[in-house]
Amino acid sequence: MFQNERIKDYIDSLIPGNDKVIEEIRTKAAEDAMPIIRRDGEQLLKSVLKMKNPGRILEIGTCVGYSAIVMAANTEADCHISTIEIGENDYGMAVENVRLAGYEDRISCYLADATDMLKEYVRNNERFDFIFMDAAKAQYINWLPDVTKILVPGGVLLSDNVLHDGDIVQSRFAVDRRDRTTHARLREYLYELTHSDEYMTSVLNVADGMSISVRLGKEK
Repeated sequence: MFQNERIKDYIDSLIPGNDKVIEEIRTKAAEDAMPIIRRDGEQLLKSVLKMKNPGRILEIGTCVGYSAIVMAANTEADCHISTIEIGENDYGMAVENVRLAGYEDRISCYLADATDMLKEYVRNNERFDFIFMDAAKAQYINWLPDVTKILVPGGVLLSDNVLHDGDIVQSRFAVDRRDRTTHARLREYLYELTHSDEYMTSVLNVADGMSISVRLGKEK
């Protein structure tokens, strides 16, 4: 583990919980071993949302809808969240969880391939103030060009799991063969974000690694 466990446990102990329904959804997701956002990552997500106060959010990777619900609970009532999930079972659970949490009017769940949805957003000239990337890590670099096109200048791209349980610092030959493609593409993704003229990026050792990227420039 790349974080000191005692420090992590202490930080987690400082994080307040959510309301009853959201905590129940989180508990059920943990029992089912669903890969939802970690506590410290969730707290960072909430903090960035409060600073940014976005009007439109796009989430790539819904899972069971937990993070979308957390985002709805920590943004203004006129903020709308679109979230994309390719897995039918996860999508079904997400729709039900959104209903249970009472955010059906603010969260739109889409059963779709993110690659196709992003291209549709580009074609339709859609714009988002905040994008949360939390899906197939090997696809982050492939999605980045279209994500950049639909993120407004001044908008924030928050990417989860970018340190890949610490494997990102290893040589590719020290990583399990099945993880080498993800390892290489995540490295490429982080290099692109930190060296691109399009973004100002910080990579943080929070949760499983998170990067915060602010879109630079002006709307064309």
